[in-house]
Amino acid sequence: MECLSWFIHKYLFHGPLWFLHKSHHQKAKSFFEWNDLFALLFAALSLYLMYIDRNGLGYRFFIGLGISLYGMVYFVVHDWFVHRRFKTFKSNNTYLQAVRKAHKIHHKNRGKEKGKAFGLLFVKKNLIKND
Repeated sequence: MECLSWFIHKYLFHGPLWFLHKSHHQKAKSFFEWNDLFALLFAALSLYLMYIDRNGLGYRFFIGLGISLYGMVYFVVHDWFVHRRFKTFKSNNTYLQAVRKAHKIHHKNRGKEKGKAFGLLFVKKNLIKND
């Protein structure tokens, strides 16, 4: 799921869907941003896939479940921890701090082009502090 998310972020969000995603790279004017529509889109897709395969528990159900579980992880790690949309989750965990640092590197460039660190959970080893 992380690899697909990286691809979608790099080539779609920073490509033809930039008109929605750019709100995420700008200073927030309110709690919600246009980029949040992606969460609704992926939630709807997830629920649809699980619904159409509800009796057999086939591959579509599990794809929908995977999207849903990744969405929950994304919400906790990205929105709650990295961007602190809710101020209650702090951690000194070295891995989580590396995730946060990688995302800050991504946001250092506010434009569509020349971005770095498009993933969420995979970070380069050089960002992880070894104490």
